[in-house]
Amino acid sequence: MAKKPKLTKKQKRQVSVNRSKRLSKNTATSEMEDNQFAEQQSGRVIGRFGKHADVEDQASIIHRCHMRRTISSVVCGDQVLFRPGKDQSLSISGIIEAVEDRKSVLTRPDFYDGVKPVAANIDQIIIVSSVLPSLSLNIIDRYLVASEDVEITPVILLNKVELLTAEERAEVEVQLNIYRDIGYQIIYTSCKTLTGLEQLAASLKDKVSVFVGQSGVGKSSLINALLPEATDEIIGDISDNSGLGQHTTTTAKLLHFPAGGDLIDSPGVREFALWHLPTERLTNGFKEFRDYLGGCKFRDCKHGNDPGCLLKEAVEQGKISQQRYQSYHKILSNMDELRPSHAKP
Repeated sequence: MAKKPKLTKKQKRQVSVNRSKRLSKNTATSEMEDNQFAEQQSGRVIGRFGKHADVEDQASIIHRCHMRRTISSVVCGDQVLFRPGKDQSLSISGIIEAVEDRKSVLTRPDFYDGVKPVAANIDQIIIVSSVLPSLSLNIIDRYLVASEDVEITPVILLNKVELLTAEERAEVEVQLNIYRDIGYQIIYTSCKTLTGLEQLAASLKDKVSVFVGQSGVGKSSLINALLPEATDEIIGDISDNSGLGQHTTTTAKLLHFPAGGDLIDSPGVREFALWHLPTERLTNGFKEFRDYLGGCKFRDCKHGNDPGCLLKEAVEQGKISQQRYQSYHKILSNMDELRPSHAKP
């Protein structure tokens, strides 16, 4: 795949100037095609389809739009200034003029293009895991680091709990209590028995949320359980051969809950690599570590067997979970291996 051509400094300055003009004025531009569009207004991106986006206006009318070439990125949840097309019989008639400043943005590293935004203006990230495919605390830790790094509140959700025996359920709860003890909310759900769906719905109310998690954990099933009218959601099965889930979501979209709140469903948030993070940001992503950082004997402490390491002492004293500490080092050891060669220092 070819890399996108990078803008020169002069081009970047011009893009910034054009964006500022469009954000500050509601006047028509001087481009030749302007007579095709109505007056500029505000809206929110609720769908992203290749080079186009669906924008919902203040009257809840949806307009499929082109995007100005000067706009670097548009993702679900973005607040934008756009101009509807005068000819609504066209399948794509409007145009997005500018993207307003984001209050939060969920990002992921891209092999070719660096760090890319995948959803904007989010209040919380729902980390969906399940007992099938098997529960992985290390994967949960990776999502938590990604959430902490972009400063968006995470919630841990364990789905398909109907597959657990009472004994297995008790064991899993002990494992996940590690996260409850450091302040994370835990929700247990089952789409078959409807367990936990009321609690989940209450957590989603009046917030903009996004589901993240590996394929096969039941994200689409949860969406269908919460929004039965979302009939375009296709539920994938677990592959008999691999045990892995089948990808079911192909476009990014924002869904509204009747009782209030929104959910962004995007194929760009299935998995998150962390190879783009400096070690310091990875360490800070384990929030229970923060009280001990900066106090070690040596400034370049690796928080392993270094003498005078406060983090290691906290683990030995039971103040930090041994499991989380080991997970941190596992992530750290894998980061350089997973980092693309062109992105290595």
